[in-house]
Amino acid sequence: MPETAEATSFDESGSCSVCAQIEVRDTQINWEERHAQMMELVAQYRDKGLYDCIVPYSGGKDSVFQLWYVVKKLGLKPLVVRFDHWFYRPLVEENNTSVFKQLGVDVLNFTPNWHVVRELMLESLKRRGDFCWHCHTGIYAHTMQIAIRYETPLLFWGESLAEYQSFYSYDEMEEVDEKRFNRAMNLGITADDMYEFLGGRVAKRDLYPFVYPPRKELMRIKCRSICLGSYIKWDTKKHVEIIKRELGWKGQEVEGIPPEYDYEKIECFFQGVRDYLKYIKRGMGRTNHLANIDIRNKRMTREQGEALVREFDGKRPPSLDLFLDYLQLTEEQFLGIAIKHEVSPWQFSPNTVEPGRRMPDMDKWNNTQVPWPNHPGVEIGGGKG
Repeated sequence: MPETAEATSFDESGSCSVCAQIEVRDTQINWEERHAQMMELVAQYRDKGLYDCIVPYSGGKDSVFQLWYVVKKLGLKPLVVRFDHWFYRPLVEENNTSVFKQLGVDVLNFTPNWHVVRELMLESLKRRGDFCWHCHTGIYAHTMQIAIRYETPLLFWGESLAEYQSFYSYDEMEEVDEKRFNRAMNLGITADDMYEFLGGRVAKRDLYPFVYPPRKELMRIKCRSICLGSYIKWDTKKHVEIIKRELGWKGQEVEGIPPEYDYEKIECFFQGVRDYLKYIKRGMGRTNHLANIDIRNKRMTREQGEALVREFDGKRPPSLDLFLDYLQLTEEQFLGIAIKHEVSPWQFSPNTVEPGRRMPDMDKWNNTQVPWPNHPGVEIGGGKG
C-alpha cells in the first residue's frame, strides 16, 4: 500500500495501520460476545413499529449480504432504502428484483434531481477531485431522514471502516453517525457549504437529501445506526459465496480490476472513472485495494498482488467518454482538475497511460443528452477556464 493512501499510517517496520487493525480483528475480538451484544440490541427494537429496522441498499455485494443476514439470520422485518445515484448497471436491477422477491421485503427508492446531481458532481470534482459527493452524502443523510419519517430507529450498515481504512479501529464500536459522516463521508463539505459554492444555481431546498438530520430528531426516536461488521467477523469472499448460493446473486466484470473480482463495486457504471481518479491522485487503484485485502487475509502473496497491480491499475477507463459527456468537459480539463489533487510524493504521468478494457454492457448504460446552458466552467467559483 502506498504512503498516499487516505487515513493510513505506517509503523517503523513499514506495516500499515489497516494491517494492524485486521490483526486486532483476528486475534483480540471476541466475536461470540459481539454477536450476543447485537442480539440484545435487536431485542430492544423488534416488533416496535411498522418495521424492525432499515437496511440501506445499493444492490452491491455488501448490502445484499446485509439484507439476507437481517431477514434470514436475525428474523427481522426491514424497510429497504435505496438512494439511486443514477449510475446503476443493468445487471444490478435484475439482481435486485430477484433478491427483493425472494426475501419478501418492502422497498423505498429515492432518485435526486439530475440537474442538481450534475452540478454537485462537477463542484465536488473541482474542489476534492472526487465527483461522488452526492452519492456519499445522499446514501447516508437521506437514509437517516427516512429513519425519522418512518419512526424506525435501528439501521444496519455493512462492514466497519476498520476493514479498509483507519478512520476507526476494530477495538472501537463504530456507529454510522454524524461524526462518521463528517469524518469520512462528506469530503469536508456540508450541504450548506455546497449551496454557497453553487452560487444560486441550485435552490437550498433542492439540497435537502444531502443534509444530515438534526441530532435531537435522531435522539427522539432513540436511533442506533450500526455496522453489521462490528458484530460479526467480516469476510467479503465468504459473504459473496453465501449470496450467490442462497439468492442466485450474479457478479459482473468491473473496469480496471481483474475479472475474478466479479463481485466488487458492480453497482456503478462510473466505478472505473472513480478508480482512475484515485490513481491520478494517489497512485493506487482498486486492484491495489483488492490485492491488499487478499494479502491481509493470507489469500495472496505480495508478489502476486504486485503483478496484478502492474497489469490492471491506472488504465484509462472507456467509461470516461460518457462521464465527460455528462459533465460537458474535455479530457484535458478533466486531467487538469484531477492533477491539482495529487497527493505528494506521487506524480501522475498522463503520457504513460494505456487504454482499459471496454465492458460488454456499456451499450446499455444511459447516455441521455441533457443541455446545460449555464455550465459553470472548470475553475472553482464558476470561471470558464
